Amino acid sequence: MKKDDIFEFFRLLAENNPAPETELEFDNTYQLLVAVVLSAQATDVGVNKATRKLFQEVQTPAQMVALGEEGLKEHIKTIGLFNSKAKNVIALSEILVRDFDGEVPEDRDTLTTLPGVGRKTANVVMNCAFGAETFAVDTHVFRVSNRTGLAKGKTVDKVEALLEKRVPQPFRRDAHHWLILLGRYTCKARSPECWRCPVVAQCAFRQKVMEPPAKASVSKTRTKGAKSA
Repeated sequence: MKKDDIFEFFRLLAENNPAPETELEFDNTYQLLVAVVLSAQATDVGVNKATRKLFQEVQTPAQMVALGEEGLKEHIKTIGLFNSKAKNVIALSEILVRDFDGEVPEDRDTLTTLPGVGRKTANVVMNCAFGAETFAVDTHVFRVSNRTGLAKGKTVDKVEALLEKRVPQPFRRDAHHWLILLGRYTCKARSPECWRCPVVAQCAFRQKVMEPPAKASVSKTRTKGAKSA
């Protein structure tokens, strides 16, 4: 994708959704951190369902430590890998209480030292909580970046580095939100809905699907045991 195409790509995404936000639900930076840790290999919908009641009870790292690992598991047992995630959330909460006065550090490198917090999680927190121009590359961003030709790379780190280099102002702050939402709802893995994509003209994908699939006809069949005429 050429420089002019990239600018128009993001201009159109911004026009279509001027104020994109994460779909995770939270009331403060600590809850955001916990929600993002829990969202690994899970859907935002599933995480939100599990955390609504949890976040009514827990607003701070100290409260999470008081809840304890077993108590946390009861809240998040519907989420994949909940055992290891509960262990990490309690451990990172203890560190925040002990070393950071209960506050989430505003530094990506420091965030990645916390249990269960990788670079993608740190990028999300830096962007959503602190307004940093970071590019969190999840499966949606990775797919969209490669498929459209925006940032083609074989690894997450390569795609992130290319996005860092290629995404222009004034779109850098919200870029990863637009890419996530595009991948989640339009540029889907198995069946991209190119016919309704706002950036189809800028996209370099060669196998564009420009018409919705025809609805399969439903044939009338006899019910089991029905007699022939």
